[in-house]
Amino acid sequence: MATPIIELKNITKRFPGVVANNNISLEINQGEIYAVLGENGAGKSTLASMVFGMYKPDEGEIYLRGKRVEIANPAQAVELDVGMVHQHFMLVSDYSVAENIILGDEPVKSLFGLVKMINQKSAQAKIQSLIDQYGFDLQASDIIEDLAVAARQRVEILKMLYRDAEILIFDEPTAMLTPQEIERLLEIIRRLRDDGKTIILISHKLDEIKTVADRCAILNHGNLVGVYDVSTTSTQAMANLMVGRELSMTVQKSNNPVRQDLTVLDVDRLSVHDELGIKRVDDISFSIHAGEVFALAGVSGNGQVELANALAGLVPHEGSIRLKGTDITKASVRKRTEQGIAYIPEDRHGVGLQLDMNVIENLILKSYYRPPFARGAFIEASAGVDYANELIVRYDIRCAQGPNTQVRSMSGGNQQKLLIAREVDSDADLVIFVQPTRGLDIGATMAIRQQIIDERDQGRAVLLISLELDEVMELADTIAVIYNGSLTKVTPAQDVSLNELGEYMMGVRK
Repeated sequence: MATPIIELKNITKRFPGVVANNNISLEINQGEIYAVLGENGAGKSTLASMVFGMYKPDEGEIYLRGKRVEIANPAQAVELDVGMVHQHFMLVSDYSVAENIILGDEPVKSLFGLVKMINQKSAQAKIQSLIDQYGFDLQASDIIEDLAVAARQRVEILKMLYRDAEILIFDEPTAMLTPQEIERLLEIIRRLRDDGKTIILISHKLDEIKTVADRCAILNHGNLVGVYDVSTTSTQAMANLMVGRELSMTVQKSNNPVRQDLTVLDVDRLSVHDELGIKRVDDISFSIHAGEVFALAGVSGNGQVELANALAGLVPHEGSIRLKGTDITKASVRKRTEQGIAYIPEDRHGVGLQLDMNVIENLILKSYYRPPFARGAFIEASAGVDYANELIVRYDIRCAQGPNTQVRSMSGGNQQKLLIAREVDSDADLVIFVQPTRGLDIGATMAIRQQIIDERDQGRAVLLISLELDEVMELADTIAVIYNGSLTKVTPAQDVSLNELGEYMMGVRK
């Protein structure tokens, strides 16, 4: 019989207006990879966060190794040999690998029995031993800001191993990786399992769960649907259980040819420098036509976000931008919006939404000064309520208090639906999607992918910037690869394979 290392008994966690976890009981065995699946807002991260001490359950009990524990904070979780790799890495960019790993747990030695100082030599030796043991392509002296995304993730894993964690929680670990990097990470997770570690894996990528997990718990609206053996459960069945209905796993895409006669966006020799004067986008030129999904593929940090921000007018840039033949190079953000650009940014918190405003205010943020929301110098409140109610239903935006819900209180997935609803409903000629499905469940992902194709089939030009290569391959008519700020490959989507695309993204192919 397998031995449970974690037991959750009748766990309930409430937040204002919502029950995140409702009477959930699970047993996770020593040395298994245990996946937690569910739609956005289903309670997956909340459940895992209670094991790591970020939240305390309102009701229920947590047992580790057969002993009841109350985990008050992450520091206590670490003392209980629990570690967590967060979706957004928690690293100090100008520190070394070793300095990040020992931060908060520095080994101390006494100098002449009087002065205490950090034992760097001892720490680096242990860290390098772990790097060698797991075959990580790192050095303890490497600086974080010089490392690629996958390497930074390995540093996060090393932070857990350095602290001798036996229970490792991974929250959406493959969201920013290339196919080759994903394969390598899954190998590492298997190796950790084989070394006796217990893995809790939160992921929306069902194919990866199918590949690596032993069992999975499926949540729906905070309730436990069931626990399933992954080897005998299809990805289609998992998806259906997550959303509570039969879910289509493919988008419906017409074969209408791209309208080559109508160029919507024409970019000529565009360059962007950051605040330090470093060139992030280097002399890029391309065009997007009506009825075309033009996808930009690249490893995170290669200039994609800077390019999108330049097109939206958020950052200074050189070169020229023409929208339907009109030069908008020097146009303001509002002018570009009125000319027909809709923008779903990568950073929905910092750029896309005002978290302390409610749903209504966010939905009319770009149009509050125009009818039907404005009447003279005043905002027509009832029009905003009606509009918000309509979009809440149409885009399945789940908000506990309806149109008056504060956006900060909503799950990340529902915040993303809100942002997309506002931008897509603006009836723009060019829609820029940056990481539109990042961190979303399979149901929301398929709905948004279908929305992108619907925009294309209605004759709009779509710029899709995504780290999800299956998404790029499924949706794109044309694929361009960006590497170190330059376009290295532009091709019809059907003329390039997934592996070739990954090689171009990593600079292996030119």
